[in-house]
Amino acid sequence: MTSPASFPDHVTIALWSTNLGKPISDMADWASHVDGKMAEAAQQGAKVFVMPEYASEHWMAFKPDGLKPNQEMAWMADQAPVARDHAAKLAKKHDMLLVAGSTPWHIDASNPEKGQTNAALIFTPEGDAINQDKLSLTPGEQEPDDWFLTPGKHFNVIEWRGLKIAVLICLDIEMPALSCLIAPLDIDLLLVPSMTATPSGYHRVFSCAKARAVELMTIVAACGTTGTAINTTQNPTNYSGCSVFTPCEPALGHTGIFAQTEPAFDDGCDGEMLIAKDVPVGIVRSLRGGDAEVWPGGWTANHVTVRKPD
Repeated sequence: MTSPASFPDHVTIALWSTNLGKPISDMADWASHVDGKMAEAAQQGAKVFVMPEYASEHWMAFKPDGLKPNQEMAWMADQAPVARDHAAKLAKKHDMLLVAGSTPWHIDASNPEKGQTNAALIFTPEGDAINQDKLSLTPGEQEPDDWFLTPGKHFNVIEWRGLKIAVLICLDIEMPALSCLIAPLDIDLLLVPSMTATPSGYHRVFSCAKARAVELMTIVAACGTTGTAINTTQNPTNYSGCSVFTPCEPALGHTGIFAQTEPAFDDGCDGEMLIAKDVPVGIVRSLRGGDAEVWPGGWTANHVTVRKPD
């Protein structure tokens, strides 16, 4: 992948808490809607654009009549290659790294009966296309009678324009064991598309995203869906917002919060977009390199003994 030697000091990130209730008529209409939001972000200097988990549920607005809940995953996966083509063109058009949310994706396109993963679709303007499967599925994603998915097995680090970028989907960011595995990988930017139905779910994901910024000494940017998708059978509510978290260090303002929007169920419009200008990836990399007050991820123990009380 394209990765010039120079490392940027700052990057501007756009996060869109997509309102799934916005009416769309077909896939071309969906792409046009995304195009408009990316153009808005580009005008403000964004080079990374992130949409939420299951942004594909927006497509339910034009699902065929009579589609059963246990057929929805396969149907969205059938649409995904067309969405992928549109999104690849938009990344190039707007000169952005685009995370076009996540969608069901056929494990074997020639045999849909093998099932689907929940895959984040990632595109660079240079033409790279990467799928990052969700590694940790919720109970609802494993219901045989509804959205029955297969967990992913691989974690990708994308080297792009001097940055190391990775994606963890929703529940994945809540897993401390994953954080331990990722800590040595020197990630500059961790992107977290999510879907949460309630305030409790939102706070689980976003609180853990903030913790991962501390543990990994990196930037973590999270966004989730809002509104209610037309014709949905699974998610009558979506509650979320957008946040960019940094490590809690004096050089970064102490609090660990770089930028955020207020979470909501539905803003009545497109869903709020956060433009996080000049996110200080250079400072964070220096901190990760040894300048931090404390970096848990940089600590190792050669031997730990667990003792039971007498």
